[in-house]
Amino acid sequence: FVTDVGQLKDKSFNQGTFDGVKLYAAANGLSYKYYQPANGSEATDDDRYDAMKAAVEGGADVVVCAGYLQEAALRKAAIEYPDTPFVFIDGYPIQEQATEYDAAGNALPNDSPVLTNVAGVAFQEQQAGYLAGYAAVMDGFTKLGFSGGGGGTNPACCRYGYGFVQGANAAAAEKDVQVEMNYSWEYGSSFSASPELQTMANGWYQSGTEVIFACGGSMFQSITAAASANDGAVIGVDVDQSTQSDTVVTSAMKELSDAVEWSLAKVYDDTFSEIGGVATSLGVEEDAVGLPTDSWSLTNYTVEQYEEMYQKVKDGTLAVDADYNNLEQEYSNLTLKIS
Repeated sequence: FVTDVGQLKDKSFNQGTFDGVKLYAAANGLSYKYYQPANGSEATDDDRYDAMKAAVEGGADVVVCAGYLQEAALRKAAIEYPDTPFVFIDGYPIQEQATEYDAAGNALPNDSPVLTNVAGVAFQEQQAGYLAGYAAVMDGFTKLGFSGGGGGTNPACCRYGYGFVQGANAAAAEKDVQVEMNYSWEYGSSFSASPELQTMANGWYQSGTEVIFACGGSMFQSITAAASANDGAVIGVDVDQSTQSDTVVTSAMKELSDAVEWSLAKVYDDTFSEIGGVATSLGVEEDAVGLPTDSWSLTNYTVEQYEEMYQKVKDGTLAVDADYNNLEQEYSNLTLKIS
């Protein structure tokens, strides 16, 4: 396992992904090892490639790589080690040549072959975000916050955030109330906790924000510290984070561990070709995203109401927009304050 930026034991994205590696290995009598690229949050493509190379040359049958930042290093490693399967979590198919862009930022045609030894496994985070935003407003929160990781360049966090806005607006419209949301990528570029992030969250809570969606690995620690100091609430991300802080009312989850185990099984039962070079996007239809109903502390929104909404998404009655470029629009019942 090659980690994303942040800590291995972040009780979120890295740890959830690594859990899948460990569980599959334990169930099948296999060994496992993790590699953390050098230079931490300042890791370069070369640092990530070096970690992948060390894994392959250390005897790995398969290498699981977490996070979209792995793309360039994965391209190089997959070409150099064509017989090694790579699982790209929060990823997508990778072509032999990187896509180039013109001066206006438009992608130029790229007809280079797709690397079939890389399986890109992504999630429909917008659905999990929607369910969390809807639940929060239905529970009675009207002043919300979103603090995202990756500086606004991480597609998974962008999908979570945009879904959160859509869900909050939909619930507000249903209840015929108006809600407000602070929305920021500040202090989250490295997905790390920091005094600056905690200060920002403190300011939000002191200005009336009731609940913040902490969407970014170890950023969670700064948000929960601020929540504890201000009697605020937090929505966790990626895994059920309710055991990490009593400020957590629910979590927008994706089944990272299950997805990793499923992908690894494809390697060992010789069906990796079904996902190698293919875009896999897991969502409500596969029961791969959602909220943890057995541990949430919501009091006015019932599990039965949640299951009804979940089914609407599952059967296609309700479609959640995934194009986060549409974030800055007018909402019927939500005022979005972006900083």
